[in-house]
Amino acid sequence: MGRAVAVIGIGQTKHGDRSEITYPDLVREAVKAAIDDAGLDIEDIEGVVYGSMPSMMEGVGMNHFYFAEALGAVGKEFMRTETCGTTGISLAFTGYYWVASGCADLVMVVGSEKQHEGDSQAAIVTVYDPLYQRPFASGAPGIYSWLSQDWMWRYNVPEEKARDAAARLSVDHHRDALKTPYAHIRKELSLEDVKTSPILVYPIRLYDTCPASDGACAVIFGSEDAVKRLGKKAAWIKGVGFRGDEYVFGDADRVVSECASQAAAAAYDMAGVTDPLTELDVAEPYNPFTFMEMIHYESFGFCEPGQAADEILKGTFGPGGKLHCAPSGGVLCTNAIGACALMRVAEIALQVTGKAGERQVDGAKLGFAHGLGGLNQFNGVMILGRDK
Repeated sequence: MGRAVAVIGIGQTKHGDRSEITYPDLVREAVKAAIDDAGLDIEDIEGVVYGSMPSMMEGVGMNHFYFAEALGAVGKEFMRTETCGTTGISLAFTGYYWVASGCADLVMVVGSEKQHEGDSQAAIVTVYDPLYQRPFASGAPGIYSWLSQDWMWRYNVPEEKARDAAARLSVDHHRDALKTPYAHIRKELSLEDVKTSPILVYPIRLYDTCPASDGACAVIFGSEDAVKRLGKKAAWIKGVGFRGDEYVFGDADRVVSECASQAAAAAYDMAGVTDPLTELDVAEPYNPFTFMEMIHYESFGFCEPGQAADEILKGTFGPGGKLHCAPSGGVLCTNAIGACALMRVAEIALQVTGKAGERQVDGAKLGFAHGLGGLNQFNGVMILGRDK
């Protein structure tokens, strides 16, 4: 099991079109915020882990060298972790294991993206199998179009019910994002706004879809000794799980999403969670598309297969429901890809330490953070709690 590990510092940038700032300065903004939040100096950090989406997206090869000074990594142990959309949760796992192993007491992990300086969809198309699937791929929306239609067909979910539930998710998340000061899309929407927005790839409409964001997030992981020494209120890592799946899209059942279910099951087992809907207080799923969010609710055991739409329409996963999901607005409202899953960890750490501001879920003590990557090929889950 290793040593107990906690999140002791968090920093996020304002997300959106950050063309007014250089990429290293964007990274530096998150790093400074995390260092200040932890009450540390950069010299106190023993190791740094950095990641983004494949650097071909941003036109800078090996961009961790480009950011070494901004990261405060010069002269320190330094690692890069990169696993497509799951990069952020993989960063968190790298930092967690580094501290849990006893190799360091204070490790900072940083994820970033500057989508306005690259072509993210062109890069994402290369995730598809190059021989058979890439010629008709349509970026990330194409992946989730297939999965959404398969889910509705398999579980006999009426299209109108699925459409209503997706719109409910979008309205709730956009309203929550208004309470998140660094969210990219901060816009009040009605159900009608969502349901009549342009179709991008059937059944996915404009407001079912995440934006292209610039931004960065930094999280500092500390050992129990470091937490005691600093006298910090901390969010303790209670459980972790990560699973991968087949490369070719058709070689695995991604509607059932075994790798998501297995990742969640591993984290639940480590954290001692047996009934996630009643034992978890808050969740931050990786939700770039509303329809995929519904599939993952079922994969995580939040509800039975085919029942996510019904539960959403009952308010189970919205504000005031049994399990408030994405109270930050989530990836649907802020999509700096390399940072996104790390932001889920950061948001849950804020929730369980009571520091989430206007978006705070009352009484949150145990929370669920999720990262998703590839063609739903990678899924990682980290459970954080107020108590060690």
